Amino acid sequence: MSSFKGSFIHSIDNKGRINFPSKLRKHISPEANDTFIVTRGFEQCIFAYPLDEWSNYEKAIRGLRSSSADSRFVMRHLLQFANEVQLDGQSRIMLPQNLLQFAEIKNDALILGVLERIEIWNPEIYDNYINGKDVSYEEVAEKVFQNNGIQA
Repeated sequence: MSSFKGSFIHSIDNKGRINFPSKLRKHISPEANDTFIVTRGFEQCIFAYPLDEWSNYEKAIRGLRSSSADSRFVMRHLLQFANEVQLDGQSRIMLPQNLLQFAEIKNDALILGVLERIEIWNPEIYDNYINGKDVSYEEVAEKVFQNNGIQA
């Protein structure tokens, strides 16, 4: 089970490659075989799942009812952007151009560890997302934790 944490700024080269931070690499399980599935995330970011974590996520997706129009929409949208990428010898992954365009990432990217996945953001878009809320972190955390029975 992966446990990615922290945030890092790295540049994207002209081929769409980004260096994968060593503090995150150490949490990649051997079962992932240095392979990731990258796809469109939420709030205009890119999701990167190690292959073993993607397998768990895919099992949950397979459990969606294909008779539901919403389920079909989500499956199609998520999977049409999914690409398998491999860490290269310099610990980089290549991000497809369509995902870079979606996330509006040009030169620098913010890499966030979010437990089982990595999120890759345009730093300005992430800053606007975090600071553009009408409520505080504490208010949202209280509501989320209470709804999920978590003691903070």
